[in-house]
Amino acid sequence: MQNDNSALAAPHSKRAGFDFAHWWDKVGILLVLVVLVVLMAMFAPNFNRVDNLLNIARAISINAVLAAGMTFVILTGGIDLSVGSTVAVSGVVAVVVAMAGVPAPFAILAGVLVGAACGLVNGALSAYLGLAPFIVTLGTMTFLRGLAYTMTAGQPIVSSDLSFRVIGNGYLLGIPVPVYFMVVVYLVGWFLLERTIYGRHVYAVGGNAQAARLAGVKVKRITTSVYIIAGICAGLAGMIFAARVISAQPTAGTGYELDAIAAVVLGGTSLAGGRGRLFGTLIGSVILGVLGTGLILLNVPFFTQLLIKGIVIIFAVAIDGLKSRPNLFRRRGDTA
Repeated sequence: MQNDNSALAAPHSKRAGFDFAHWWDKVGILLVLVVLVVLMAMFAPNFNRVDNLLNIARAISINAVLAAGMTFVILTGGIDLSVGSTVAVSGVVAVVVAMAGVPAPFAILAGVLVGAACGLVNGALSAYLGLAPFIVTLGTMTFLRGLAYTMTAGQPIVSSDLSFRVIGNGYLLGIPVPVYFMVVVYLVGWFLLERTIYGRHVYAVGGNAQAARLAGVKVKRITTSVYIIAGICAGLAGMIFAARVISAQPTAGTGYELDAIAAVVLGGTSLAGGRGRLFGTLIGSVILGVLGTGLILLNVPFFTQLLIKGIVIIFAVAIDGLKSRPNLFRRRGDTA
């Protein structure tokens, strides 16, 4: 009887129709990247130059690091709108600490710890008080942006001899240093999500928090921890940004949260939680970086770039919506 059921299962799967979610995660996102790179190579002046490709890699690194942390949050079904403001505050703290004579490693650590503290606040309010992550992080986004302006009196703090500037402008073996940070973040993130019990718990919370709780998963701890991870990534991105511009900018990271979310969703992670891979987020970040640099090389006006970026974000959300509707591409008469 079991063999009969197995036999029936095969033709049933063939009748199931086109699996858009599977196609997009396996092929679609890479196809978009390949097409985009080919188009930019054909039409954008100097796009293929090695120095330009290295600059693209450097530019991608900040959003990619942010998006890595955002992936953890979205996998649990949450959202973090405060990462852009965390970039600013972390950068301000690190620059101020460095200018006070503190060695570079400790200045960087101070900025990253500030990011972790911001994430802890977001996670604790969302997990233990049961507040909506959207509202919590919207509030902390505004508060942290105001804090950055307050700490700098609304003006950039420039340090021409910033002790940790190498992490934003340096090269190692011909590769920009920020790229190494990005690679390390993704390797660690991949290991946590794919090779540890913690990663399975993250997916479980995003898939069904109630079922995960009944299975013994510490849902509140997991939820808090993913916001801390997002905060750490935002803090690190803030260090790279501050080192890149050799200053503390109260406006740093403005709008970065939207780029990070777009990269995560473009990469195949569901906004509903429980489904997605970190590798896809990296591809999504590369797509946004190539698109942004290509538009600049094509001399597209800034306001037009904003229009295109908005379309990309809407496209990313639309893709997520299509992936959540498995019956959309089934032929009439097919069964679920």
